[in-house]
Amino acid sequence: MLSLIKLQRVFNVHQVPKAFHEDGIISGYRHPRSSATECVWSLFQLTNETLNVWTHFLPTWYFLWKLMTVLLMEDVWYEAYTWPLLVFLFSCCVYPLASSCAHTFSSMSTSARHICYFFDYGALSFYSLGSAISYSAYVFPDAWLSSSFHAYYIPVAVFNTILSTSLACYSRLGLPFLHYSHDIVERFSERQCPRMSKVLRILAFAYPYLFDNIPLFYRLFVCVGEGCTDNEANSVHVQHTLLAFLTSFLFATHLPERLAPGRFDYIGHSHQLFHVCAIIGTHFQMKAIEMDMGLRRSQLLASAPAISFNNTIGAALLCVSVSLGIICVYSLPLLYGSNPKNTAHKE
Repeated sequence: MLSLIKLQRVFNVHQVPKAFHEDGIISGYRHPRSSATECVWSLFQLTNETLNVWTHFLPTWYFLWKLMTVLLMEDVWYEAYTWPLLVFLFSCCVYPLASSCAHTFSSMSTSARHICYFFDYGALSFYSLGSAISYSAYVFPDAWLSSSFHAYYIPVAVFNTILSTSLACYSRLGLPFLHYSHDIVERFSERQCPRMSKVLRILAFAYPYLFDNIPLFYRLFVCVGEGCTDNEANSVHVQHTLLAFLTSFLFATHLPERLAPGRFDYIGHSHQLFHVCAIIGTHFQMKAIEMDMGLRRSQLLASAPAISFNNTIGAALLCVSVSLGIICVYSLPLLYGSNPKNTAHKE
């Protein structure tokens, strides 16, 4: 039994392929050809990925509990008013779970690393759509209810979700139909253009976020007078917004490890901090949405567009299906077209 749980050796940045390198992280890397079992056991020792996993895996259960409390309500499936909340809560469960799995199994191989993060990107895009669906139902300011922008808001959010998944996957490997070359990983890895890959990935998630939050930003920071929906939820929305910008800042800047490489390899690097900020921000977002849902119920049922299967669960199912298709298109060449010489070997 002791042999099964013995600690795995960790490596420094010069002992793993460049595809595994993280800015400002010098040590704590797992073996780049770890088995699935070794990946799981590594969660119980300190590596540079350990807290990346736990900071998202544990909150998944909290969001799942919140989802179950709604699902167990009477007549939830017959009351369309709760459907946007269901979609949002489900997306809150999916994105941290996908992230924790990606960080767990990304050290199995270079190809596995790419595929793991494809699913991570798809889950983040789905979370963006879940936010948009709930905002359309509960958060839109009074002045914009049933406007032309409101009518096109969900269709555009669906398009943005598909675009986000596509662009994020593209940022890792380029065009998928070119991947059937023998030098697949070397030619199309983000290592060839790391800065451009980073810019594309930030754009892939920043653009949908900014679009989704147009009605909220207008309500909080622009609108004055009648129709601005000034209620108790606004202060909670502000807390979520501040944490969202802090999350984006940490992801884009790689601080603090960029200022002191090697000092934050295991605890305190930007990816861990942005995970924590993202989860806390999602908690405040959920709280604000639930407040708006309760406080504005009678008004929204009377004035807002009717909530239907198509603009809630149907839109979510469509995006999940398309995103999975995109992920498959990018993943299949990695599964069947890679060359052993492009993957790391056991030492």
